[in-house]
Amino acid sequence: MADIVIYSSDLCPYCFRAKSLLKRKGAAFREISVDMNPAARREMREKANGRNTVPQIFINGQHVGGSDDLHALDDRGALDPMLAAAG
Repeated sequence: MADIVIYSSDLCPYCFRAKSLLKRKGAAFREISVDMNPAARREMREKANGRNTVPQIFINGQHVGGSDDLHALDDRGALDPMLAAAG
């Protein structure tokens, strides 16, 4: 199964949407909250090429982007193969 990391915030509706899709797919993920955690936000920004919004999603170390990007991958049929690949 894929290694999935999602940087998120507790009150972010896009975070809930992205996590909901991953849960529907049966994908386990590690969530890192950037709320009140400047070090985690800085780490996210560095890994996400300066993107500061949440969620920022990584699958097997590859930056996928945010919720809309994750859903676009699913719409194209590209998400399931990524989730099936071992990390």
